[in-house]
Amino acid sequence: MDSFRVLVVDDEEDFLDTIVKRLNKRSIDTTGVKSGEEAVDLMNQKLFDVVILDVKMPGGMDGIETLREIKKIQPLAEVLLLTGHASVETSIEGMKLGAFDYLMKPIKLEALMEKLAQAFDKKDSHDQKIRKAKIKQMIRYPGSVFEEEKE
Repeated sequence: MDSFRVLVVDDEEDFLDTIVKRLNKRSIDTTGVKSGEEAVDLMNQKLFDVVILDVKMPGGMDGIETLREIKKIQPLAEVLLLTGHASVETSIEGMKLGAFDYLMKPIKLEALMEKLAQAFDKKDSHDQKIRKAKIKQMIRYPGSVFEEEKE
């Protein structure tokens, strides 16, 4: 698995610290925050490939509202919703808003690592398609980098 950036958003401090430490030990650049507001602020400053997002958080922004904002800021970031309180309605809403998957707490680290790998592969695939499209556009259309060099 290539190196990538993960943001973990969870109000349970022990859980947050444990996940961040375990992922960082595996050479995954992982940052943890305790609220949706903090997640949104950070995502306005730094790019992330995958977000692990708790659905039930106290305060102003719950997980679904945070997911909405994340997708506005970084639409290609993959989001894994995580909760200890499963609800069919919430999982359906999360998936409609673009979540990659919905996972139940407690989750084994191996299962989480597998989902992270799948989410990163999807994000990487989207990134590659965008790069290829940009290269094709530069080659095809006048005014591209190559056209400017001829002048």
